[in-house]
Formats: sequence, C-alpha cells, structure tokens
Amino acid sequence: MRRTILGPVSLETPTLRSLLAFEDGDAVRLVCAPATHDTVVTRIAVGLDDLGPRPQRRGAAEGEGVLLLAVGAAPDAGTVREAARRGACAVVLGEVRDAGEGAAGEGAAGEVGDVGEPLAGPVAAARESGIALLARAEGADWAEAAALLRSALSYARAGDGEDTDALRGPAAPSLAVLAARVAAQVKGSITIEDTRLRVLAHSATGPGADALRRTVILGGRVPDWRVAELRRSGLLRALWTSEDVIHRPADGDNPERLVVAVRSGREVLGSIWAAADDAALAPDAARYLRTAAGLAAPLLVRERLRESGTAHRREAALRGLLRGLGDRRTHAWSLGLSPDAPCAVVVAERQPGAPADDRALDVLVLEVSAHRPGTGIMRDGDRLALLLTGAASAAEHEAAVRGVVRDLDAVVSSLPGSPAVWLGVGPVGTPERARLSYERAVLVVRALREREARASAAGRPRPPRHADAAGAGAALEVLRILDAAHPVWKSGGGPVHDLIRTDLAAGGELVRTLAAYLDAGGDVAEAARRLVVHPNTLRYRLGRVRERYGVDLDDADARLLLTLAVRLTARPPDH
Repeated sequence: MRRTILGPVSLETPTLRSLLAFEDGDAVRLVCAPATHDTVVTRIAVGLDDLGPRPQRRGAAEGEGVLLLAVGAAPDAGTVREAARRGACAVVLGEVRDAGEGAAGEGAAGEVGDVGEPLAGPVAAARESGIALLARAEGADWAEAAALLRSALSYARAGDGEDTDALRGPAAPSLAVLAARVAAQVKGSITIEDTRLRVLAHSATGPGADALRRTVILGGRVPDWRVAELRRSGLLRALWTSEDVIHRPADGDNPERLVVAVRSGREVLGSIWAAADDAALAPDAARYLRTAAGLAAPLLVRERLRESGTAHRREAALRGLLRGLGDRRTHAWSLGLSPDAPCAVVVAERQPGAPADDRALDVLVLEVSAHRPGTGIMRDGDRLALLLTGAASAAEHEAAVRGVVRDLDAVVSSLPGSPAVWLGVGPVGTPERARLSYERAVLVVRALREREARASAAGRPRPPRHADAAGAGAALEVLRILDAAHPVWKSGGGPVHDLIRTDLAAGGELVRTLAAYLDAGGDVAEAARRLVVHPNTLRYRLGRVRERYGVDLDDADARLLLTLAVRLTARPPDH
C-alpha cells in the first residue's frame, strides 16, 4: 500500500510524525496528511465525547494537539467534520476498507492520490477541515491503538536534558538503538530483557564480554541455572521491588554489573543490564541507566503490544483459514505457510458441560506448544483445533500426525480421572484445503462420540477415542447424510413424524426403545438387555408403535425412516 511521505522524522517533540514513526503502522495508517508541515500532538482522546461538546477555533489552545480515536462513531465524513469542529488535529477512523490500490499517493504532505469509494468522503472532509485522517490498521483493536499511541507520547516526553537527548538520538525509536546508545555512554555491554528474562535487545558484544553474556545472547534468554542463582541471591526480588539502579560488584570471572527495572507506573515491564567489558563501567553509568529506563518503558509497552497483536492476528488468520472466512491464500501467508506445505487439522473435544476444573484441553495446548512449536492453535469452548504443518511428503506428514495424536491421547489418559477427550484427524492437504481437513476432523469426533455411546448402551468395552477418517469408517458418510437429511426431516410430516414428536414430548420412551431395537438389528432379546427390561415389555412397546401410530416395523421403508428419525433426534444440540 502506498503511503503519504511526510519527510524526515524528528522525535524530539510529540508530533504526528513522531507518533507514526513510533507505532510504525502496527495500529494506524495514514490516509491523508495534515495541511501543515506537521502538527503537535499533546493528547489522545477516545471517542467524540472526550473532546467536549463545544466547537473550538482551529489552533485554539483548548483543542490544539488532540488526536481523536473515533471509537463508536461511524467511519464517514460526518465524523471527520465533527472531530475538526471540536478541535481535533487528527482523527483515526475504524473499519475503513479501501477499495482502491492504496490509501494515499506519494508526494508532498497533504497530497493524496486515488482512494477507494469508502475513503473518498472522509478524505474530502479531512482536506476541507485541514486535519489529518488516519485509519485503524487491519487486525488492531481500539485498545491496542490507544496504548501504542499513548506510548509514543510517553516516549517523546520521557526525560529532559542532555542525557535523554544523547540516548534517544535522531534515529527511529527501537530497543536495539537504545541499547547501542546506552552502551556507548556507560562504556559497557547492555541487554534489555522482559519480565520473563528474554532478551529483547542488546548492544554489540565486544571481545572482552564475559561467558555469561554470550550465553544469554546466543540463547535469547537468561538460562534456568542463572535464574535460580539470581533468585537464591535475592537479586531478582530486589530488582522487581527497587526503583533505583542496583550495583553488583565484580566477583571472580563475573564482571561488575548494573541493573535497573523498567516500569510503567507500578507495573514492571522488564529490566536493563549493564556489564563491564575489559574496563570498569563509566562513573555516571547509573545515571544513564535511570534515564534509559524511562525511555525503555514505552518501547517495552510497544513490544508487548506487538507480541499480543501478532498472536491476535495469527489467531484471526487461523480462524479464517479453518472456517473458510476471507481469502485463504492471505490467511496462509499470514501464518507463514507455503502454498504447497502439507498440513492436517486435529480436533480435540471434551464432554460438553465438563467441570470447571477440567484442564484436559489446557494440558494439550501446553503439550503441543512445548513439543511442536509453530502449531496453529484455535480454542472454542469445549473444542480445540490444531493445525499441524510439516516439510515432509504428504504420506510422511500423515504418519507424523497420527503419531502426535497417539501421544496426545496418552497424555489425556494419564490425567487424574482420565477425562473424556476425543481426537479426530482430518486429511492431509495444502493450506488452502485446511477448512476441509477441519470439517472432516470435527466429523470424526462426532463419529467417535456416537460410537462410544452405542458401545456403552450395548455393554461393550469403550472403543478408542482417537481416529482418522479411515478409523471412523462408514460412520462419517452416515453423519454427512444425516446432516443433509436434517432440514428435510424438520419440514416433513406423516406417521413417523407424529410418533417421534408426540413421544419425545411425553418423555421419549418409545424413541429410546426403537433406538435400542434398530441398533440391535431387530434382536428383541438383545435390545431388551440393553434397555434392562423384559423382552415381553419391549414387544408390548413395539406393538404400540403399530397400533397407535400405524407404523409397520416389517416395512423396509418405514424401518429406514425410523432409523433416520431416531438418529436425527439423538444429534447433539450444536449439530
């Protein structure tokens, strides 16, 4: 998508240009630049009511510098004009989809190229009013947009004086740039970590760096043995509770270190570590570290939002791919899947209405995340869908998926109480056929549940709770036929319909009797055993079917219709 070019970026004051440079298109995109070269932004308003009801003269102090997130307002020209009338310098619209090639053509500030029909009205209103027009980025929500833009304001306002200027510099804001500039001032090596002690950024590693620093950077996180050591020494507790820089003197092979927690209010977001290389740290290193913590806070908020936003967008892409919503190729691309990558969907489903403390599906998520990172995971209540991809051939991937399912079944079986979880495997195909794989896996789960219910009614041992299409057998086609027949059955009428509807309203005794009789292949003794009644009782009930409703069980068509009717009335509520 083409964007309006605003020229060089300055991050010394909170301007629209600096905010866009900070959030970098994660939450909003520029549609129409302001009439002026740039505009100062002093506040983020959420909703028109946050601007106040009174109209403001453009440039008046009360309305100057307010960027409006038009939450709850229609994404149209009227909203843009109302925002300008109330004094906003820029407005962000939501759910605007451009039908054209791009939102804004390249050129001087305020010059906008061809736009799609949904944007034409808002762009014209923005030009007329002289304010900037932005649109919420696809996949971002209002909370994310507000948090990112407010973090950008915090970054521009953080600190005051030469130390801040030296650490912030003219470059686009990032943790990597901050780490490099802090390292130059403290004369040592810098790592910036989150609260899970994962390395988010680090300065260049010099020849004098100690072995621990190299291990941390290469591993991308502080190793477990080091975390345990920091806990035992009390350093981690001191770090998360102190608001000042903590000094740890050199000890043997461990060089001198300084560390400070990064906070947003009372919330701890991460930490900055400084380690001496060949020489001691600079005398004013602690001062620079305090300043760096203030600058790092909005950057860490941005990092956290980007991570959660990425997860949200991946989840949306996976949901679209499995349910056939939107463009399948786009969803596959968003998930990082090549067009010909073999993939299969596994559906795990627990018993509806399972106890609140049933964590079987949570355990499966942890198991898959630990042993098959990169697996797409979609959770919907009592159902879990896993998109398993691989680089092998389709046949090899199919065998690998079956192995994963056997392992997951073993994990569930080992849980206390052995909770009921059925695992269905869809066919292997390309990402574009993931929806078919998902639907077939759901069908396999239904077949497994019905098979287990019939086995229980017949007093037979419980069958396996995992299978693919071949393992489910003819039950898959039966379920597909039942699904197709259901609307026809609902709109029909006649003696069988009268029997089913009347008996279900009275408690369903005859329907249960017919289900057992038909499932037993017409064997009265076996059906009576399953129902725990005397055979003569069962014969009496079958006689009522003929006498009261005129349904002849000796007629092949009547038996077929009864079989379909009984199976259809036994369908789960969501099918």
